[in-house]
Amino acid sequence: MKHQRISSEHDYIAGATSTLDFASSFASSNALRPRAHAIIPGGAHTYAKGDDQYPLIAPGFIERGLGCHVWDVDGNRFIEYGMGLRAVTLGHAYPAVIKAAAQQMALGANFTRPSPLELECAEALLQVVPSADMVKFTKDGSTATTAAVRLARAYTGRDMIAVCADHPFFSYDDWAICTTPMSAGIPHQVSDLTLSFRYNDIPGVAAMFAACPGRIAALILEAAKDVEPAPGYLNELRELCHRNGALLILDEMITGFRWPDQSAQRHYGVEADLSTFGKALGNGFAVSALVGKRDIMRLGGSEHDGNRVFLLSTTHGAETHSLAAALAVMDVYRTEPVVETLARQGERLRAGVEAAAQRHGLSDYFQLRGQPCNLVYISRDRDGAPSQLFRTLFLQETIRRGVLAPSLVVSYSHSDDDIDHTIDAIDGALGIYRRALEDGAEAYLIGRPVKPVFRCYGDLHH
Repeated sequence: MKHQRISSEHDYIAGATSTLDFASSFASSNALRPRAHAIIPGGAHTYAKGDDQYPLIAPGFIERGLGCHVWDVDGNRFIEYGMGLRAVTLGHAYPAVIKAAAQQMALGANFTRPSPLELECAEALLQVVPSADMVKFTKDGSTATTAAVRLARAYTGRDMIAVCADHPFFSYDDWAICTTPMSAGIPHQVSDLTLSFRYNDIPGVAAMFAACPGRIAALILEAAKDVEPAPGYLNELRELCHRNGALLILDEMITGFRWPDQSAQRHYGVEADLSTFGKALGNGFAVSALVGKRDIMRLGGSEHDGNRVFLLSTTHGAETHSLAAALAVMDVYRTEPVVETLARQGERLRAGVEAAAQRHGLSDYFQLRGQPCNLVYISRDRDGAPSQLFRTLFLQETIRRGVLAPSLVVSYSHSDDDIDHTIDAIDGALGIYRRALEDGAEAYLIGRPVKPVFRCYGDLHH
């Protein structure tokens, strides 16, 4: 069955197009939007899912998903990429994961004492991160990274944290958000304790340590994002941290399970002092983890004679159905070629999209970055500058063709047919992109451009 196209291919006459298709294709979404914005700040509970991240022609609310397909409240069907902000690596409603979670829910989700699943799931996760000794579970990545920061400060007795400036989001807590344009409400005393460094820049980190001797508790970064680490970079960074009495924290929220060897630490051959996992760990269920060396992690327990760290203690941190889901996910990774499939389908998608870009003469204007399992795209204007306007146009045109692609991050459920359909849809979208470079994107875009998540002012600021 082919994917439903939400509107017919438009004949762009004099650069204009009707908004009637928008109104009819997304009538239910359009009715829900004002209600949502009236009672939910931003209209969504996750900034990256907000209306300002998508063109005017876009599904406003997703009702259900199966595999790599989603249906919005108007019944429009899409091939989805990004898959729940990279949290759904196996596919929506993946049978083995749903079965495990449902069976556990029938037995109860939360008790007054630990469940044996807490031990079982911790042991399974340590198989993925063999350099780590202990685990604490929680519900989201921000909580896990903030716990790592608190633990590093307690262990080192220092107060400053350094975050990688090329990896823009580590937590919604003050220590991280103070480095973004959305720093309103954060006291300068907190901001003064956070430094930043650039990825793949060892001399810059060395200079930072020299400028703040004995102050920096830890460096936190993703092992890789859309740029690969330079040869030896991660181990050199770890040695530099230890030489200066600081810890190395690796945020593996995205690389965990998705990267080759299921862990960036194993793939690149580096041992972090502390690391955080989530997203793919639960395939959409809320579960994240902090893992690390015993001599550091034990400060969050009671079997030591030092000051005890209030590490992670949340009512819902070890809900049994989420842990059952995580165990099922890890079992799928052990028994099926998930990582290999992500790499193969990502390469297939990359090759097709880059060929389409070349056919349209857009190789300098529409580019892919990152590992095959984690592809993102860069949209450029006629001057070659990154452009939100052209990103919006690309999103609009792929949505018209049944593809919802804030990124091009594949899942285990993306079939060859799904990839081929996506390449065809992108080929059509790039045809409009080419014309827009010549005529101006405004001639083809309906409505306003998308906006960065991290910006100082709201939509009404002038």
